[in-house]
Amino acid sequence: MTFPVNRPRRLRASRTMRRLVRETVLTPDDFLYPVFVTWGSKVRRPVEAMPGICNLSVDCLVEEIAPLADLGIPGILLFGLPETKDELASGAYDDEGVVQQAIRAVKAAFPDLLVATDVCLCEYTSHGHCGVVSDGCVLNDPTLELLARTALSHARAGADIVAPSDMMDGRVAAIRRVLDENGYQETPVMAYAVKYASAFYGPFREAAGSAPQFGDRRSYQMDPPNWREALREVRLDIEEGADIVMIKPALAYLDVLQRVRQACDHPLAAYNVSGEYAMVKAAAQKGWIDERRVVLETLTGIKRAGADIIITYHAPDAVRWLKEEY
Repeated sequence: MTFPVNRPRRLRASRTMRRLVRETVLTPDDFLYPVFVTWGSKVRRPVEAMPGICNLSVDCLVEEIAPLADLGIPGILLFGLPETKDELASGAYDDEGVVQQAIRAVKAAFPDLLVATDVCLCEYTSHGHCGVVSDGCVLNDPTLELLARTALSHARAGADIVAPSDMMDGRVAAIRRVLDENGYQETPVMAYAVKYASAFYGPFREAAGSAPQFGDRRSYQMDPPNWREALREVRLDIEEGADIVMIKPALAYLDVLQRVRQACDHPLAAYNVSGEYAMVKAAAQKGWIDERRVVLETLTGIKRAGADIIITYHAPDAVRWLKEEY
């Protein structure tokens, strides 16, 4: 038998050798950690569908994220649960709203930690949709003003990045214009450019209290079978002024993530969403999978597909495991 000249196994023979030739390397710098802030004091309310995740009052949020600096995670993505809701989502752009208070508290305690804020209305509306509703229809253009007001309010409070997630047409341009007109030219926009109408968001709706009270969001979030449309959405958001573009969810759309990566040179984020997190946690609790290996393999796959930034609830655990591994 003639043995081959090339033996790929030579470069897999030891842990050190595998590290030497590894093509995709996760680091703490890759992650943003999503967090949920709510009204009250000393509130730490577990999200049943997302083990390890809680709705936190501002004081508990500051305590929760204190270890992030030591772990080296660059920042958080902040979601708010308002005290009251109404049809025009007034809590979203209230300068004394829960997100605005949380931004100020976090930046005062951790000036170097990046605070990105989710700019959407669904958590704040009584109907649970991401915009102004009339006769059962979500109105695009009247919603843009409220989104821009929300982004401006977040920037005034000290947000480092604003991240519109509503999927209204033209919202990046509307936000960019209002920010620039008010002296926030240096505040980046991270656009949820490609956000699919996905079943993987289920646990998030418990965490954020944002389930629609009627219908669904398929008239404004993207249809899962489409990928060419994703490229159009990314192109439009970049033309409107987006600094970072995002794909959401991540795992069922790795092909879309890779195609977007090949088509644009902007920083690219991917959101490893609540349903993806919950499935891993549930299987791990049953003893059916090795949680550590599955999480690191999953996050590596997202980065390998092209993500520069991974938004994930696994971030603190993943970084601890990476530090142990290296």
